[in-house]
Amino acid sequence: MMSACTSSPMFFTGAQPPVELQCPLQETELIEELLSLQQEGNSNSGSPNSGSDGSNRGVYSVDERKRRRMTSNRESARRSRWRKKRHLEDLTEEASRLKMENRELKNRLGFVTQKCHITWRENERLVSESLALRARLSDLNRVLVAMQTMQSQY
Repeated sequence: MMSACTSSPMFFTGAQPPVELQCPLQETELIEELLSLQQEGNSNSGSPNSGSDGSNRGVYSVDERKRRRMTSNRESARRSRWRKKRHLEDLTEEASRLKMENRELKNRLGFVTQKCHITWRENERLVSESLALRARLSDLNRVLVAMQTMQSQY
């Protein structure tokens, strides 16, 4: 997400027309632009009256490099802040999603725990009923054996 520049930076080198630069420049584009400007300055500095202009151009070139480096550093810092902000937003979204997932898991755990408790009580009731039915069946078997024994005696 790069923001467009509202004005193109311009600079002058002696009698040369102004050179407009595109903003923002990538590092390779910045290097190529600096090299082309340096070559243009070297090819046009052949006049015999340019002794003081040449030294000014060298100082200006150093100043321009400093300005460009500062601009590049600012842009790099802006991108770094943007990445940090985006990372923080991503972490915040993930934390929110994990909190929601945790809440859903707690709800499911509560539901399963409740079902488990209901099932446990039902199981206890069925075991108790099973014991009562076994006792009753045992009693009925004794009655049946007693009846069969009486019938066989007659």
